[in-house]
Amino acid sequence: MTNIRSEKKLYFDSNAQYIKRKVTREHEYYIWKFQYYLRKEESASNILVQLWYRRKKNILGTKLGFMIPAGVFDSGLHIWHYGGIIVNGYAKVGKNCILHGDNCIGNNGMTLAAPKIGDNVDIGVGAKIIGDITIADNVKIGAGAVIVKSITTPGVTVIGIPGRVI
Repeated sequence: MTNIRSEKKLYFDSNAQYIKRKVTREHEYYIWKFQYYLRKEESASNILVQLWYRRKKNILGTKLGFMIPAGVFDSGLHIWHYGGIIVNGYAKVGKNCILHGDNCIGNNGMTLAAPKIGDNVDIGVGAKIIGDITIADNVKIGAGAVIVKSITTPGVTVIGIPGRVI
């Protein structure tokens, strides 16, 4: 289960910083609020509470450009920028994933199967991961890369279109 407090620390060093960013309406505050609603939706035991948080998440997600269904990301998700983050509900992403914005984790348009991404994967700005593929742990995906084949070697860096290990 995800620890909301530990994820909040990915965005704010202190409660004072959280309050400052909330008052000044900085992007970290809104991204964190979206993630908070996402985690509350995932942990709700009552269907009405779950629907309440899903609604709040979806309204804010529309403003931020996020479409992230509940149950996809394990703990430690960190989103750096808002705008254009689309994730298929069938995808599974491990712990400590970093998204830099303008990302797509989705199916290939022919099947519902979506990527399975390991722990500690850093997905660069504009990177896309498409299809029924697997990404190993500790992989860094470069900005603008398009990954359509599995990356099974842990700890590598992948760049380009189509993505290749460097």
